[in-house]
This record gives sequence, structure tokens and C-alpha cells, in this order.
Amino acid sequence: MTPTASGSETTGGRLPTAFTTPGSSSFTDFLVRYSPDLLPGRRHEGGTIPELPHATTIVALTFAGGVVMAGDRRATMGHLIAHREMEKVFPADEYSCVGIAGTAGVAVELVRLFQVELEHYEKIEGALLSLDGKANRLATMIRGNLGMALQGLAVVPLFAGYDIDRAAGRIFSYDVTGGRYEERSHHSVGSGSLFAKGTLKRGWREDLDAAGAVRVAVDSLVDAAEEDSATGGPDERRRIYPVVASVTESGYARIPDADLAAVVDDVMAERGTSS
Repeated sequence: MTPTASGSETTGGRLPTAFTTPGSSSFTDFLVRYSPDLLPGRRHEGGTIPELPHATTIVALTFAGGVVMAGDRRATMGHLIAHREMEKVFPADEYSCVGIAGTAGVAVELVRLFQVELEHYEKIEGALLSLDGKANRLATMIRGNLGMALQGLAVVPLFAGYDIDRAAGRIFSYDVTGGRYEERSHHSVGSGSLFAKGTLKRGWREDLDAAGAVRVAVDSLVDAAEEDSATGGPDERRRIYPVVASVTESGYARIPDADLAAVVDDVMAERGTSS
């Protein structure tokens, strides 16, 4: 018998008992029991936390048929630009997406665990979790990171998806304690959110189609980048454009950079400026 890292035992090449013992459909609960050190934020052993890259502005808005989410590409570390091409918007599953703001490394790790959590549930239960159920699962995971948030490693995601039962796009925001709030029509999180929200409020309307929603999202990120140094605007010279995705009854789809380039050109031409 060979002891494992968690103290359980395994024989030869067989899986540890924890892997074959019936439990809940939550992969996070499984990790809590078997290997809690693998959870986001659980690897820090105390002491001084170094300055780490932070993700900044994420926006989301609904349209007639779904929801659009967009994020700029800049990650900052204090007053420095840590990365110019960071991905901040990810598919959570086929019918939902999540954007990250806050401590970049912990946030990306939390998103990956959330993706596995939803896939695990679907495999165990043989059905998709409802959009409200997904939003609640994410809230629980954020709450589990509260200890690290109090030390400065906060994660504040934005979650959105297509609700199959309601046939509509929905948006959910969170606070660092895991509080979950459903937003109407549009929302933004991150350092440039104050400026992005003004543009979202002016540009959103009930009859927006997908193309119109993408344009408003890009417009809001451009405004945020003009006022907030931590938010990166479209960079035509380097071919760096925001990550923009839509979620409809057809599922998650990322908008190609070639299409975004045309939108950016149009937005800049209307402003009389160049990206």
C-alpha cells in the first residue's frame, strides 16, 4: 500500500479510493476533500505578497437574442504594463462566459476550475446546470478565495450567458465575498468600469442586435482606455484588439479579430481619431 499526498492509500496502479467513492456533482467539493492545495489561492504560505499582474476592464451587455462580453488586453503591475495581450474573457461552457478582473494569476486559475466544475457536473448529472446554478457555483468559488482577497489577491469576475429556459441573455456581477447580483441590460467591472459604464448606458437600447452590441462594447472599452491608464485600447499597429464574445442559443462564439478591426476603424473614424 502506498500513501498519497492526501493521506489516502492506493494499491499498485489503481486510483486512490477518493476517485472511486460516490460523492456530489461538484468538482470543487472533491478537491476540498482530496487535495485542497490545488484550489485557487491556497498555495500562498503567508508572508509578504509580491506585486502581481492585475486584469482590468470587462464589459457585458444584452441584446435581442443573447449577450456580448468584451475585455481589454492589458495587464498592469503597479504603474507598469505587465502584458499587452492578456486574455480576460473565456467560455465557461457552451452557453456561458466569464470575464476576469483582479489578480490575474488567481483569476485565470479560478476560471479554469470553474470550467472543469461545469463539465464535471454535466458528466455526473447528464444535464446542463441552469444559468442560475452556474452563477451560484461561481459565487461559492469566489467566497472560497475570501482569505486571499483580504490579503490583496482579490478576484472579481463578470459572468454572463444565454438562459435556455428564458430564451434571453443574462449578466451577473460579484463582490469579493461571493455576493451575487444580477445586472439589467449591461455592466462593467475593473479599473476602467466607471468610464465604460457611461458609454454602455448611452449606447444600449432594447432593440440592439448582435453587431450593434459588439460596437457598443468596443466603444465602451475605447472610452475606458482614454481615461484609465490600466485599460489598454485597441492597438492597430500591433494587431491587438479586445477579446469580444457573444453567447446565443447557438452557443459561445468569439468575434474574429478581422471583424473587430473593422469595428474599431468605424469607432475611431466616428471620433475623428486613429487607433
